[in-house]
Amino acid sequence: MKAAIYSRKSKFTSKGESIGNQIEMCKEYCTKNFDGKIEFIIYEDEGFSGGNIDRPQFQKMILDAKGGKFDSLVCYRLDRISRNVADFSATLELLEQHNISFISIKEQFDTSTPMGKAMVYIASVFAQLERETIAERVRDNMLELAKTGRWLGGQPPIGFKSEKIFYFDAEMKERSMHKLSPVSQELKFVKWLYNKYIELGSIYQVRKYLLQNNIKTRNNKDFSSRVIASILRNPAYVAADNKVMEYLQSKNIITAGSADNIHGMLIYNKKNKKGIQRDRTEWIAAMTKHKGIISADSWLKVQYRLDKNNSKAIPALGKSNTALLTGMIRCKSCGSPMRITYGSKKKDGSKRYYYECDLKASSSRARCTSKNANGAKLDAYVINRLKILTADKGLLIKQLEEFKCHSAKNNEPKNNIKVFREKISTNENAIENLVKQLSQNQNSVAANYILKEIEKLDAENKKFKDKLAESEVMAAESNEKSFDINLMIDTARQFNKLIDTPDIKLKKYLISALVESIYWDGDKQEAQINIFGSKKN
Repeated sequence: MKAAIYSRKSKFTSKGESIGNQIEMCKEYCTKNFDGKIEFIIYEDEGFSGGNIDRPQFQKMILDAKGGKFDSLVCYRLDRISRNVADFSATLELLEQHNISFISIKEQFDTSTPMGKAMVYIASVFAQLERETIAERVRDNMLELAKTGRWLGGQPPIGFKSEKIFYFDAEMKERSMHKLSPVSQELKFVKWLYNKYIELGSIYQVRKYLLQNNIKTRNNKDFSSRVIASILRNPAYVAADNKVMEYLQSKNIITAGSADNIHGMLIYNKKNKKGIQRDRTEWIAAMTKHKGIISADSWLKVQYRLDKNNSKAIPALGKSNTALLTGMIRCKSCGSPMRITYGSKKKDGSKRYYYECDLKASSSRARCTSKNANGAKLDAYVINRLKILTADKGLLIKQLEEFKCHSAKNNEPKNNIKVFREKISTNENAIENLVKQLSQNQNSVAANYILKEIEKLDAENKKFKDKLAESEVMAAESNEKSFDINLMIDTARQFNKLIDTPDIKLKKYLISALVESIYWDGDKQEAQINIFGSKKN
């Protein structure tokens, strides 16, 4: 008998059941309950949410199930497969089609029996209900936060800078928050851009005008179509009224509070902690602290034109179902991203494809003359290069493991957190004792000295709290890097086993998990592959 064991854990933590423990418990269950010799096939996805099934080892397991490589699928708990009822049901249906039984050892469910099959579906419904309840609580908290109109961090949109302000809450405690403050010169450009779009009627023509007139971003780079679109779509610039609120609602965006025809709006909850964009139904729009610079009528006019153009647009050339390097490859000559362009048909009916510099393709004045890359040849070269780097005991895996060890030794932010918390606690205890002394000696000469000491300790604590906040951010970033490096190591180890799959989506995922960027030298017809956190290859 061949039994597949699937294990998943969302985060690399010491809490909960580890990947290793899940596998051992599944093996133990099979040994006790099945007769004869059992051959195990192990699939592990660590660092992946159960919210969807876009996981490399899960996808590999599905391919093997279709190929009839195992008789039973065993997991520690139902939600290891998926927390989404639709995905879970589809997986069970696929297993049933291929005569594969499903067993969850925690809930004691076995789909080889009718009752077990029914109970599995019921439990999956409750798992999704729990997930949706948690999501609803998070959304409610975000709604309340959005109503304050504060800036939650990140790169401010062009025309603004982030400014820290202080205020007193309902209990008269001093608090701080950030808001967007105008940068007048940049806002003049934003107004000009809106007018230019209304005049020319398309992002393509606006970008062409910017390139031809050498108009750059605040970082002295050429404007991409994506950046232009994000400025034109951003409600931060509009003096929002009820019509703007209605437009956002028509796009399935939640709106909090009301509009006053004066202030701009911010979109909250747009991305998750990993920077991946959420579904629009989870976005929250609310009036902010700064004033809008584009009238509601003009802003809406631009939105309707953008919507109309999008509905007429053909699929973007860069979003290919064949090319593997879109989003990673750039022109070495000018630094612009490279897009897909198609050539003549081959004998099998498919089209030849090439990677072409976006600046070269978009500008009528030949500002870049880099030669195109043959798409199929470059894709094959990158895959072969990564196969060598990720082979057993390959250079890339060694470098990643060395980086992981170095990162593990550097625990300075975590140590600082402990030190600052202890200092804050010590000072708070001292302040509490001094307050008691002050209440007993209000009219004595010592009262003035006690007050000064309290003020001194309170000032120290404010500094310690700021440093504590910085250390916590650094520690969180360190943990995130640790997560990324573990994910990369796991992907690198699995690369050679999975990269030859016919699944284009999985191929793209495997390459993008390891490759930060690829620079194409059109003159030399050479590619430079840059691996995340590693040396250039």
